[in-house]
Amino acid sequence: MGVATKEPREPCCSKFKMFLMSMSFVYFAKAFGGAYMKSSVTQIERRFDIPSSIIGVIDGSFEVGNLLVICFVSYFGAKMHRPRLIGAGCLIMAAGAFCTALPHFAQGPYKYETTISQSVDVNSSQTILPCLSSAEQAKQDEPPSAQNQAECEKASGSTMWIYVFMGNMLRGIGETPIMPLGVSYLDDFAREENTAFYLACIQTVGIMGPMFGYLMGSYCAKIYVDIGTVDLDTVAIDHKDSRWVGAWWMGFIISGSIMLLAGIPFWFLPKSLPKQGQGHSKKASDGVPLEEQGNFLPQEGNKEAAAAKVEPPVSMAAMAKDFVPSLRRLFSNSVFNLIICTSLVAVNGFIGMITFKPKFIEQTYGKSPSKAIFLIGMFNLPAVALGIITGGLIMKRFKLSVLGAARISLTASFFSFCLMLSQYFMQCDNSLVAGLTINYQGLPEVSYEQSSLLSQCNSGCSCSIKHWDPVCAHNGITYASPCLAGCQTSTGLGKEMIFHNCSCVSEVPTPPANVSVSLGQCPRKDDCANMFMWYMGVSVVGAFVSACGASPGYIVLLRSIAPDLKALALGMQTLIVRTLGGIPPPIYFGALIDQTCLKWGVKRCGGQGACRIYDTDAFRSRFLGLIYGLYALSYLLWAVLYRTLVKRHRKLAQRALANGQAAGQANGQDANGQDASGQGANGDGGQSKEELKSETSI
Repeated sequence: MGVATKEPREPCCSKFKMFLMSMSFVYFAKAFGGAYMKSSVTQIERRFDIPSSIIGVIDGSFEVGNLLVICFVSYFGAKMHRPRLIGAGCLIMAAGAFCTALPHFAQGPYKYETTISQSVDVNSSQTILPCLSSAEQAKQDEPPSAQNQAECEKASGSTMWIYVFMGNMLRGIGETPIMPLGVSYLDDFAREENTAFYLACIQTVGIMGPMFGYLMGSYCAKIYVDIGTVDLDTVAIDHKDSRWVGAWWMGFIISGSIMLLAGIPFWFLPKSLPKQGQGHSKKASDGVPLEEQGNFLPQEGNKEAAAAKVEPPVSMAAMAKDFVPSLRRLFSNSVFNLIICTSLVAVNGFIGMITFKPKFIEQTYGKSPSKAIFLIGMFNLPAVALGIITGGLIMKRFKLSVLGAARISLTASFFSFCLMLSQYFMQCDNSLVAGLTINYQGLPEVSYEQSSLLSQCNSGCSCSIKHWDPVCAHNGITYASPCLAGCQTSTGLGKEMIFHNCSCVSEVPTPPANVSVSLGQCPRKDDCANMFMWYMGVSVVGAFVSACGASPGYIVLLRSIAPDLKALALGMQTLIVRTLGGIPPPIYFGALIDQTCLKWGVKRCGGQGACRIYDTDAFRSRFLGLIYGLYALSYLLWAVLYRTLVKRHRKLAQRALANGQAAGQANGQDANGQDASGQGANGDGGQSKEELKSETSI
C-alpha cells in the first residue's frame, strides 16, 4: 500500500540558495568597485591634471572591456559552466582594481599649483610679500624647453593615467559574465513567479555596493593623497580646495580584495541545478527510487523522459554554427529591438548624469567633493534600493504580466522625469570670483578671458594669471591669488596664512573695514544651502520612483524572448547598451562641461591642467538640458514599445481563442479522442513551443 508523502521542503542551505547569496555578494562587490570609480573621477582628474573629456575616456574604458568579450561570454558561456566563468570574472575584476591603484606607487609626491612659496621654514616668522615676489613667478610662467618638458613629464608621471584606463578596462572584462550568465542561471532554476522577486533581492543587496562605494569615496577624498609620506603641516590647502587630491588609490585596493572574496563560492557550484520546487529527497516511497537530482519520475514508461533530460555534450563548432541563426531569431523580435533602443537612449542620460553628478553638486551648490559623494551614498542610493525591492514585491504580489510590468516601468520613469525637471529651477548664483564672474568693482560680469583677471588695482604687481591660488575677502568675493588681490604683506603659516593691505578688496563700492584675505575660496550664501536641501529632497524621491520600475523592466525583457535565447538576449543588450550607452556619454558630457570652464589649472610641467572653477549657470543649463533631451526621447520610444506589446497581446489572445474553438470542434468530431488540435498549433507561423510559451506570458 502506497504511503502519502508531502512535497519535500527545500533545504535551508541548498545550492540554489548558495547561488542566490553568492550572486548577491558579487553584485555588491562589482557595484562597490563601480561606484568607487565614479566617486573618484574628480580626484583622478586633479591628480593627473586632465580635463573632464579625458576622464570620460577613462570611465568609458569599462564598457570597452565589456565589448571585447560580451559576445563570446553571453553565447558560448551560456552552454559552458556558468558559475565558474563568473568566478573567473571576479579574479579579473580584482586584477583590474589593483592595476588602477598602481600609478600612485610609481609616481612622485603630488605638488599642487601655488604662487606661494612652500619652502618656508615652519618655525620661521618670515613675511611673504605676494605682490613684490611675483616678478620671479612671472618668469616661471615661461614654457619649458622640449627636453625639460619630457624630463618633467617623466618625473611627474602625469601620463600614468593610462594604467587607470587599463585597470578599468580589465574590470569591465571581468564583470561581463555576471549579469547575463547569472540572471539566466537564476531564471532557469527558479520558479517563474519568483524570478522578479529574486532579481529584486539581488539588486537590492547589490545597491548596497554603490552606497558603501560612495561612502568609501567620501572618506578617501578627505585623506591627503600622499598621507604617510609628507608632513601635512606643510600642506596649505584642505579637502574643500579645488586643488586638493584625496587618497583615491586606497579604495581600489579595498575593492580589489572584496572582489577576490566574492568569486570564491562560484568555483564550488554545479553547472546546473534542479528546478526550484521539485523534490530533493533521495528516500524511496514504496520502494520506488527518486532521481538523484530530485526530479520525481514514476518508474514505468519514463526511461525515455529520463534520458531526454540528460543533455548530450555540444561541441564548440556546433555552437558556433548555431550562433548566426540564433542572432537572426533574436533580432527578428520587434519587442526586443524596441527594448534595446529604449534602454540605449535612457542609459545615455543616466550614465552622463551619474558620472558628473558629484561635480554638478560641487560646482552648483558649493559643496566639497567628499560631501557631495557622501550625500549621494547616504540618501540617493538607499532610496534606489528601496525602490528596487518595492518594484519586485509589486510584481510578486499581483503576479503581473508583461503588460503590467511595462505599465509600472513606464509610469515610474515618467514621474521620475517630472521630478527631475523641477531640479532645473533649484539653482544658486555663480561664485563671486573677481575677474571671472564679477568685475573688480563687484558688478556681475562672466568672462572666459584670462586677461580679465588683471585690473588697475593689481597692475603694478606683475601677477601670474595662469595659476589658481584662491583667497577670500570679508566682502564674500574670491580672488584668484593673493597677488591678483593686490596684497602687500602676509602673516601666519600653512592653512592659517592671512594676507594684508590688499588694494583690490577696497575697489568694491562698499569696502569692508578689513582689507585682508585668507586662503581658500569663499563659501556660498546661506540661501544656496536651503536650495540644496530642496534639490536633495527631490533627487531622493525621484531616485525611489525611478527604481520602482527597474525589476518590472527586466521582466519585460525576460518574458518577451524565447527561453533558449535568454542568455544571448541579455548579453546582446549588455553589448549594445554598454557600447553605445556607456562609452560615448562620459566623453561628450565631459566635453560639454569643459566648455563652461572659467579658469583652467596649470600642470606641473606647464600646459592646461584640470578645471578649477566653472560658470555654474552654463554648467547647469547644458548638463541638465542634455539629460532632459535624452530622457524625453526614451519616453517616446517607451510609448512605441508599449503599443507594440498591446498589439501582440491582442493578437495572441485572438489566436488562442481561435485555436480553442478549433480544438473544441475537432474534439467533438473525433470519436476516438485523437488529437486534432496539435495541427492547428503547429501551423502557427512556424514558431517553436518555447517561443509561443514566452509570448503567451504577455
